[in-house]
Amino acid sequence: MVNSVNNTYGVGDASYRAAGELAGLTLLVDAFYTAMDSLPEAQTIRAMHPDDLTRSRQKLTYFLAGWLGGPKLYGEHFGKIHIPNAHRHLPVGYEGRDAWMLCMQYALDRQTYTQEFKAYLIAQLKIPAERIRLASEEYRTKE
Repeated sequence: MVNSVNNTYGVGDASYRAAGELAGLTLLVDAFYTAMDSLPEAQTIRAMHPDDLTRSRQKLTYFLAGWLGGPKLYGEHFGKIHIPNAHRHLPVGYEGRDAWMLCMQYALDRQTYTQEFKAYLIAQLKIPAERIRLASEEYRTKE
């Protein structure tokens, strides 16, 4: 088993370490975008991304690094971000939220993380995914 952590997830850099730090997050994000490219359920959210996913991969990897308690790479490279506001202009409804989560579950299933960490991470990711859906809905209702 890889990436075993004695600390509690969500405390300090325990989650970042459990994810395998930057190298592990890169593998997770690569699997995530592989799912987005291949799963029919993900085509609506794939269409919201550029053809070349290089920058998207880097942004998600860097965001997750800081979000999981590691280095704040996203801010260092791209500036501050508020995830729901950054995505509010996109038409992310329930289907998009669920497709994003499906891709993340696909990616997690392919990692060597403990089952405990996978369950923790998917539960935590549901929160920003829902906030993005709500911000998008609010933005579209104001138009």
